[in-house]
Amino acid sequence: MFEMEGTIDEEEFLSLRLAIVTDSGHEAKRKRKRREALNPSDSSEGCEEGKIFSLLQMREQMIKMDQRRKQIAEDGKGLELIHLLLISAWSINENNINSAVDSLFDLYQNVSLTGDSVQRVAAYFADGLIARLLTRKSPFFDMIMKTPTPEEEFLAFTELYKVSPFYQFAHFTANQAILEAFEREEPNNNRALHIIDFDISYGFQWPSLMQSLSETATISNRISLKITGFGRNLEELQETETRLVSFARSFCNLVFEFHGLVSGSKHVKLKKKKNETVAVNLVFHLNSLNSFSEISETLKYVHSLNPSIVVLVEQEGSRSPHNFLSRFMESLHYFAALFDSLDDCLPRDSAERFRIEKNHLGKEIKYVMNSDKENEKSPRFEKMQTWKGRMENHGFSGLIQSSKSVMQAKLLLRIRNHCSATYFDGENGGFRVFERDNGNSISLGWQEKLLLTASSWCCV
Repeated sequence: MFEMEGTIDEEEFLSLRLAIVTDSGHEAKRKRKRREALNPSDSSEGCEEGKIFSLLQMREQMIKMDQRRKQIAEDGKGLELIHLLLISAWSINENNINSAVDSLFDLYQNVSLTGDSVQRVAAYFADGLIARLLTRKSPFFDMIMKTPTPEEEFLAFTELYKVSPFYQFAHFTANQAILEAFEREEPNNNRALHIIDFDISYGFQWPSLMQSLSETATISNRISLKITGFGRNLEELQETETRLVSFARSFCNLVFEFHGLVSGSKHVKLKKKKNETVAVNLVFHLNSLNSFSEISETLKYVHSLNPSIVVLVEQEGSRSPHNFLSRFMESLHYFAALFDSLDDCLPRDSAERFRIEKNHLGKEIKYVMNSDKENEKSPRFEKMQTWKGRMENHGFSGLIQSSKSVMQAKLLLRIRNHCSATYFDGENGGFRVFERDNGNSISLGWQEKLLLTASSWCCV
């Protein structure tokens, strides 16, 4: 993975662009003349559509070549690809279409969907940048931004869940905090736990919690578990309910109930049993909201529920929806770490890895690159300190993460072979666990790059 310390501001970005252009000016002119010879329409002033069409042809050629080659970038090529991406992003931001197309043309001659991690991540960022050159009415925009089918999305998510600790860390850490809150109130909660999940998705988080609860329950003293889950649509909610109900049937000492609500539904007054432990699950939810006012309204609603615990897990980053260059730089650093981490999980020629990258990570890259376009929601990825400030401003106080939560997170990495005894939490390690904010949060990172942060909160 390429190294990128901190972030690069616009002045540094421009200096880098000028340095690269100056050092390779003659080479760029030579390449442009070669392309003009191959496609005369490119030499005409104002023929931007022709240049973009040639670029799309080069993209298709890259995809076809990927089906026949197994390419590994030469030493130094990775940095060159990153430089080309930076020039492309800067040029697009400055509306310099010719420069952007030239850089992207060079990119597509060197990236690969089946190459090393830098080539692969660069290919998806190149797609996201091309999409920014196109209007939404262009059929080419739809071709590049084509979303996977629900079946393809589910398969990619499932495969990533199995091979990487990314989502498991989020779910297991949140579940441990919920379990501990339930156990603290067990003398008075009538053995009843009510979880309000603001983004239940496929429901993969909850089977492990059911198993943990069943270990302390008996047939004569059963535990009642109710999950109120918000989902993207009714069909997905029904599939999630079927999945969870089926799993819960394997535990005769649990009483399980599921209530699904489509996201966007007006906040309703939820029915609660007397003295039950109420836990609010905000895992990958707040960053999906479109504005600060929506975030504030959600947190006010959560506070009104007076839950025993609120668990918050979000991706680490500062990807402003209003600043394309800043969002591009942070996203490139973040997804480069994720793609690099897949080397630790799957071989390069793995069909599972290709599906994960195309239908999950690649889809997210292209969306983040274009989410600020008209009528499109912009995800808000923030650093831990920003979320901490928002939670405190809405009447929540942070809870110390238990030693058991930290040990469980580290054990997850050891069990899954994602770091060895030699490199575990070492300078050169792969996946790592970081205790932060004086013990109030736990982060998962790849080497030094933070990926996710989990924290727990209570009402004050």
